[in-house]
Order: sequence, then C-alpha cells, then structure tokens
Amino acid sequence: MDFFPNADSPQAAAPFPLERPAVALAILYQADRFLLQLRDDLPQIRHPGQWAFFGGHLEAGESPEQGLWRELAEEIGYQPPKIQHFGSFLTDAQIMRHVFYAPLTVRVDELQLNEGQDLGLFTIEEVRRGFCFSERVRQDRPLAHPHRQILLDFLQRYGEKIKNEDGSDKTR
Repeated sequence: MDFFPNADSPQAAAPFPLERPAVALAILYQADRFLLQLRDDLPQIRHPGQWAFFGGHLEAGESPEQGLWRELAEEIGYQPPKIQHFGSFLTDAQIMRHVFYAPLTVRVDELQLNEGQDLGLFTIEEVRRGFCFSERVRQDRPLAHPHRQILLDFLQRYGEKIKNEDGSDKTR
C-alpha cells in the first residue's frame, strides 16, 4: 500500500489522478476508542462482513472532503465539528483511499446506522488483534485488512494526541 501524506506535509504528493476509483473514509474516535462499521454480508461489496471505516465512493465532481461529509450524514447521521486529513493511500486494488480523522462528539446510541450490520467503538487492543465482537451479529468479525493497517499507522502517528484530546467517556 502506497501512502501519500497530507497536504501540509513537506513530502506532499502531486495531485491524485481523477480516473482512479476514489473513496473518502473517516477515522472517528473518542479518547482511545474508534468507531467502525460492520459491513453487510453481500458478496458484491468490498470487505463483506468485516469491520471498516465509515465513508464511501466519491461522486463525480466531489472533493474528498465533500464526499466524507456526505457519506457520514448518509451512513450515521453525524457531522463532526471538524475533519483533518490523515493521508491518502493507494491500495493493491488501485483504489485511492482519502482518509480523514475527527472526534466523535456524541454517544454511539445517538447515531443512526443507515448502512451496514452494526457499529461500535473499539479499543486499540481490539484493533491490534484484528477482530472485534459484534453485539448485533453475536460474533467476532475481522477488521478489513487495509482499514486495519491504516488505523495502525494512524495510531503510530497520532495515538498520544487523540488520547489527550478528549478524555471523556461518551460511550454510555
């Protein structure tokens, strides 16, 4: 997986090719826990039945930021107070993943799951293990490999920052 740093980085990449499929994804966090979506068990979608970030494909003429705002509103009815670009990743499937991060400032039970089977906040240990338990499905399910790797890279770079940013427990 190739990494293209955020635009503020001294190693910022050239503009992304428009002909490549692109998605915008959100790393949403509360303290040291991360919100993930359990994708539907549909064979025609990427990573069926696995945990992944919220987000989705960009529409024609849409910037990655616009796409992310739209996807979060559609999928969980949430608009974060701000989003920040983490990086853009070209995967083996030749999909450009534009990844942003933002705090989750509401309780999980205030979100509306409109896409996927389940959602949940998961600890760093669960992310490292690569499996998270779904309350709705009553099973451990894997984290989609590229999403897990991106989240591990994010933790390496920003783990301490986000732990200190919001120490409140809004999971209840």
